Amino acid sequence: MKFKSLLVYSSAVLFAACSPKPYQEAQKIQTEKIQAVVEKMDLNPAPILMDSLGNTIQTSFIPTVNFSSRKPDFVIIHHTAQDSLAQTIKTFTLERTQVSAHYVIGRDGQVVQMLNDELRAWHAGLSKWGNNYDMNSCSIGIEIDNNGTEPFSDAQINSLLILLQKLKTTYNIPTANFIGHADIAPKRKPDPSILFPWKRLADNGFGLWFDNPTTPPPADFDVENALRRIGYDTRDLPAAIIAFKRHFVKLDLNPEMSDWDKCVLFNLYKKY
Repeated sequence: MKFKSLLVYSSAVLFAACSPKPYQEAQKIQTEKIQAVVEKMDLNPAPILMDSLGNTIQTSFIPTVNFSSRKPDFVIIHHTAQDSLAQTIKTFTLERTQVSAHYVIGRDGQVVQMLNDELRAWHAGLSKWGNNYDMNSCSIGIEIDNNGTEPFSDAQINSLLILLQKLKTTYNIPTANFIGHADIAPKRKPDPSILFPWKRLADNGFGLWFDNPTTPPPADFDVENALRRIGYDTRDLPAAIIAFKRHFVKLDLNPEMSDWDKCVLFNLYKKY
C-alpha cells in the first residue's frame, strides 16, 4: 500500500473509531469506498487507445504537479421531507436508499456533516441548472430537517447562515449559486418548500433577490428566455414557472405568470 493510501486509510480508521456507535458500520462502508477510490488513483494507468484500423496508439502516464481536489461551485438546499434528524441520518446511512447529502441541519440548529465537501454526494439526482447537467458533481448538498409543510426554525436558519458563510468563503462560491432543489429539478422536486426564507438568505449574501420593481418589462418580454438565462430548465415551461414562483414570489403556485410575476422576473433577469 502506498504512503498516500496508508495515510487516507489511517485517517478514515481514526474517524470510524470516533463515530457514534450506531453509525460505525456506515463509517466503515464510507472508509472502504474512499479507499477504493484512492487505490484507483494510485494505479495512474495511461489510456489504451486504438485507431480506426485497430492499431494501438502509444500512450504513457507522466504525472503533472498542477492539480487540486474537487471545488464545489454551487450549494443546493433541500428539506428532508422526513420527521426527524435521526430519521434522515438513518436514510443516509443505508446503502439501499442511494441518497445522501454533505450536511443535515436539525430543527434545534445542530449541524451534522455526513460527507467531505470535496466528495460527490447523491443529493441532486436528475437535474439541470444553466448548462450544468450533473449538479451532484459541482455542488454541496444541505438538507434541512423539515417535513415540507412546517415553518423552518430560527435555530436551523441561523446555523444554515453560518455554514453558508463558511462554504462561500472557503470555496469562493458566487452569490447567485445558492439555490434550491426545486430550482434544478422543477419537474420532480418541491424542496425547499414555499415557506423557506430565501430573501433572508439573499440579504446575507446567499442567492439573488429582486429589488422592488419600478419598471414593467417591455411588451415583447420573453418569459421562457428570461427563466433560461437565470438557470432554469425550461423544457417543461410550466414546471419552471412554478419553481421560479416557489422561490421568488410565494403567492401562488400556478403555472401562469401574472403582471407582478413578470415584473419580478424582469428585475432578476437584469441581474444575471
